[in-house]
Amino acid sequence: MEFLNGQRPGYDLTYNDVFMVPSRSAVASRLDVDLSTPDRLGTSLPVVVSNMTAVSGRRMAETVARRGAIAIIPQDISPAAVEKTIARVKAAHPVYETPITVRPSAPVAEVLALLGKRAHRAAVAVQDGRPVGMITEGDCADVDRFATVGEVMSRELVTFPAGVDLAHAFEELTSHHLGIAPVVDDDRLLGVLTRTGILRSTIYRPALDDAGRLMVGAAVGINGDVAGKAESLLSHGVDVLVVDTAHGHQDRMLEALATVVQARDRHATRTGRRAPIAAGNVVSAEGSRDLAEAGADIIKVGVGPGAMCTTRMMTGVGRPQFSAVLECAAAAKESGASVWADGGVKYPRDVALGLAAGAASVMIGSWFAGTYESPGDLMRDPDGRLYKESFGMASARAVRNRTREQSAFARARSALFEEGISSGRMYLDPARPGVEDVLDSIVSGVRSAFTYAGATTIGQFHARVIVGLQGSAGYDEGRPRHTSW
Repeated sequence: MEFLNGQRPGYDLTYNDVFMVPSRSAVASRLDVDLSTPDRLGTSLPVVVSNMTAVSGRRMAETVARRGAIAIIPQDISPAAVEKTIARVKAAHPVYETPITVRPSAPVAEVLALLGKRAHRAAVAVQDGRPVGMITEGDCADVDRFATVGEVMSRELVTFPAGVDLAHAFEELTSHHLGIAPVVDDDRLLGVLTRTGILRSTIYRPALDDAGRLMVGAAVGINGDVAGKAESLLSHGVDVLVVDTAHGHQDRMLEALATVVQARDRHATRTGRRAPIAAGNVVSAEGSRDLAEAGADIIKVGVGPGAMCTTRMMTGVGRPQFSAVLECAAAAKESGASVWADGGVKYPRDVALGLAAGAASVMIGSWFAGTYESPGDLMRDPDGRLYKESFGMASARAVRNRTREQSAFARARSALFEEGISSGRMYLDPARPGVEDVLDSIVSGVRSAFTYAGATTIGQFHARVIVGLQGSAGYDEGRPRHTSW
């Protein structure tokens, strides 16, 4: 990356402070761009779902993995729940979407509680493993909530056999004026296909492990039985381990990281499978080098830029994200490691700029909290707008989750030191309510940025992009106006 006219400033920069300058380009189409990541994980999209309890769960993980990204399961979740989550993601089909299933005898109220969990907003009624009907939110309108699914579902099913040609399935759905249909294997429900999902499957390449299963990562903290947790996660099949703490440049982190590296290497000796390790968070070249020398393959960069984080206001600690990524990425590259830019992302331009600064992938948290696939319950405000609650990982809610096994006295002491926002409303964008809708927007913007830079890969983008500086007026000038002056 170069600064326009060689004018590198003597102060730090946020994503809002910079813009990219178009270069001569031979890239004719956005579809010519390959967004495969240059880190040792090698997903096909440079997007990582942050390990936040309000954001990353099973539905999120499997959905983004089908489109080439990866989600990190938070460390606060119980070991049994983590094991179940990983198993469910690994068992999910890489093309067919996971259906919402209900029994025909279930009440309509149960269906309504489940429809907000998936963007396709439909459920399959299943009897003895076989699909026998479909039910949508529209089918439930003006229906007694204690009525059964079997009384209101549509019994005229269009189904597809496993291995169906996707173009043919799209034509069939279109000709029947349907948005969704079950996929069956010997009459057993395997998944569902939607028209939009079919189109996405022809554009995106799923993030798959060596066995052809969807990829998923998981986080561990730096306290307690770190080695035992790491070994357990590896045995369950995680594709990346994230050693995570707010202040990643500390002795305890380096000790924990060394322990995780040893556990990973033992596992690799037994299985031949060497999962990469990410660690953070840091914002300095020295921090990046120390983590890389301790064995981290990927460095997580960012202190305080997240929407739910009050660290900078509480402590004065942090660093503007663009400059932090730029410096840490250069230092990590010298040490043979890569960088994930963690936080501060509000628009597709920010993802492109994180990559421009040298990141291999960009981590996104609260932006994805406001989607159907995040773990939170779907709620409505007094104006009828849909939202989900999000909270920071140093908030009172997160601290309670993390310390639930401690004594009441210890929990009360920990609660005095929360930093993140305890709860924030993340509204679903009516135009992009699902995480795949948001990914479409991100990928469209990032691919276009690559064409402006004349780059077809992330590596070329790192080398070719030219960045200039702008003030608040310059940033405002680039924002669209949805009403007249």
